[in-house]
Amino acid sequence: MVAVRYYSKSGNTKLLAEAIGKGAGVIPISVDEDSAKITEDIDVLFIGGALYAYGLDKVMNEYLAGIDGSKVKKAVVFSTSWISKHSIDLIKKALVAKGIEVADETCYVRNKPNEKQMAEAEAFAKKMMSL
Repeated sequence: MVAVRYYSKSGNTKLLAEAIGKGAGVIPISVDEDSAKITEDIDVLFIGGALYAYGLDKVMNEYLAGIDGSKVKKAVVFSTSWISKHSIDLIKKALVAKGIEVADETCYVRNKPNEKQMAEAEAFAKKMMSL
């Protein structure tokens, strides 16, 4: 089973999540929705968020803290941001602390993804599922 979870205030990370979801064949769910909770075993979890005031948003931090690491086989991180890719490191760190294997390769777009970047994100998801 594959899942895509994200948190987006500006809509940029949501756009990237939608492209990844298209490539993965699943509908992405924002982590602030009740249905975002992982209750079944997940083979690949695509999870993304952005940097807000040099850290992850409280909503994303709470979601990451609540993940049951035994239910996620592998995670793949994605992000958008205006300045820094630091959100990727913060998400990876939280997932590793839960005992989740995290892919080295990530998907990052500065600011709002354009059509080419959306197509690349879709291809990235397909590639990561085949590994």
